Amino acid sequence: MAVLLLVAAGVSGATFALDEDSFEIVGDTDPFEVTWQLVELEDDLWRLDLRLRSPRPAAPPEFTLRWRVPSIEIDAFWNPNIQIDRANFYRNRFTSRSTNQAPVFSLIDGSDRNRMTVGVSDALNRLELKSYLKEEDAYFYCEVKFFSEDSPARIEYEVSLRLDGRPIHFAEALGGVANWWASDLEMTPAAVPDAARRPIYSTWYSFHQNLDPDAVLAELEVAKTLGYEAVIVDDGWQTLDSSRGYAYAGDWQPERIPEMKAFVERVHELGMDFLLWYSMPFVGEKAESYASFEGKFLSYWESQGTYVLDPRYPEVREHIIATYETALREWKVDGFKLDFLDRFVPGEATELTAAGGRDYASVDAAVDRLMTDVLERLRQIEPEIMIEFRQRYIGPLMRRYGNMFRAVDCPNNAIANRAETTDLRLLAGNTAVHSDMVMWHPEDPVEHAAQQLLNVLFSVPQLSVRLTQLPDDHLEMVQFWMRYWIVNRQILLDGEFVPSRPSAVFPILRAEGENKTVVGLYEEMVVQVSRADAALDVVNATSGRTVVLRLGSDLGERDAVIFDAQGQEKARHRMHLDGGLVEFEVPPSGLLSISGPVSP
Repeated sequence: MAVLLLVAAGVSGATFALDEDSFEIVGDTDPFEVTWQLVELEDDLWRLDLRLRSPRPAAPPEFTLRWRVPSIEIDAFWNPNIQIDRANFYRNRFTSRSTNQAPVFSLIDGSDRNRMTVGVSDALNRLELKSYLKEEDAYFYCEVKFFSEDSPARIEYEVSLRLDGRPIHFAEALGGVANWWASDLEMTPAAVPDAARRPIYSTWYSFHQNLDPDAVLAELEVAKTLGYEAVIVDDGWQTLDSSRGYAYAGDWQPERIPEMKAFVERVHELGMDFLLWYSMPFVGEKAESYASFEGKFLSYWESQGTYVLDPRYPEVREHIIATYETALREWKVDGFKLDFLDRFVPGEATELTAAGGRDYASVDAAVDRLMTDVLERLRQIEPEIMIEFRQRYIGPLMRRYGNMFRAVDCPNNAIANRAETTDLRLLAGNTAVHSDMVMWHPEDPVEHAAQQLLNVLFSVPQLSVRLTQLPDDHLEMVQFWMRYWIVNRQILLDGEFVPSRPSAVFPILRAEGENKTVVGLYEEMVVQVSRADAALDVVNATSGRTVVLRLGSDLGERDAVIFDAQGQEKARHRMHLDGGLVEFEVPPSGLLSISGPVSP
């Protein structure tokens, strides 16, 4: 078997000795002939171009591209799958397609240095990616499996792999893949309006399907004073059924908010934008519109009582798009939360042909057409339209259709929310990354409740608690940290983002701005400080009371101010910060703010 040779180069990095013989194809590819070419882009960075050609149209065969990497200074991995465990290598396997994940993974050393990052150009079709350690030889075996599900006949298929072995921070390597998709492969991301980068109140956890317009407005009146600029009215507005299923989805009549236009106007009068939730693929078994689409479904989701529409029918696509156009024109909404796109997949009995009224054979290609048309037609009505997608549909094609990516549901789970938003940041580029809607129990100690917000500080915060029922100290906490987020938004969202230790669930996050560094400290660890020319904020998002800095140089005279979780000033010092270790007493969920250099 041909191998990918990795030559150890000490602690400074590694050099790949890589040529076209380093790869092998596993599987019978007849009648396709397979060829590949390796292009060296720069030292330790390559592109492998793979081509299949058949003399006649044929269904592409299932095959696997395989190579191996010696386990030298590899301690962790990263992939886009929703998970917290990034240390057990057997979990580095996942599938991707246009509506699920993204085709990329990294192997990483113990200091967050990239050992190998692999990105694949095919973001449309189903791929299976994995790397696993073989105990017999201590090599990582890397694989990309193509066409593991049926695909329409063709005569040619081309795909490229980007293989990055440069000894750089793994986040930089992943960012390189995201830029490759967006620039070289022309998966140009949708423009992001400024409104998509501002805090949002969501009705989901605070109301679920039991929406009451007056009660929602009461919440929004408080939310607006705290810095929230929009609301997402989630599931429940379209039905009086509260069973949490989707048997009534698909008609999209505002049964629970019958005066929807007036309701939207009242929200706008508060100075807030309005986004509306839709479960995009669903027509429920009890929906009146079910009869119109019978026979035009991909599958049936029995536990939820709903069918999944087949977007290969032009009338299906038109129905979906017209639904949103109507809401935009008649109700004057500002955006949409489009949910469950990952359900647009072929069912077991799906016939992959462009026949019987279908104008596409491929479901993935039809989804691409649908989503492209959705954004184009909505922008003709409202150029600044906001479109939110939820993790797992977060790949490079999804960035073309939407401008807001949200972490998947993790109610009252600050650690998972931190992991999910960080994962999104690593591939999202300038697409707005939103937290899952934070929530907590109103009797939770305020310092612990604050951690729900502090763990998503490096994303756009969404909130879903009953603000009118929170105690005063909780409201003071939300007000303090939201004011902090708004003041530092540009650094938190646009600064150089440096996550650490994916295998330990990113215990330190850092954003580097021009004149200030913001550090989120989520475990009691020493914070490394290397910049002598900038201010420093350390958010103590732990239950401990000590923040320890290791200063790489003499920082000179500085002002240090310490706040508690509610924004009350606890201490203020003018001090000379020598190099080495320095310790501060900072309350749990409090803030240490150190100024830039001050004149004597």
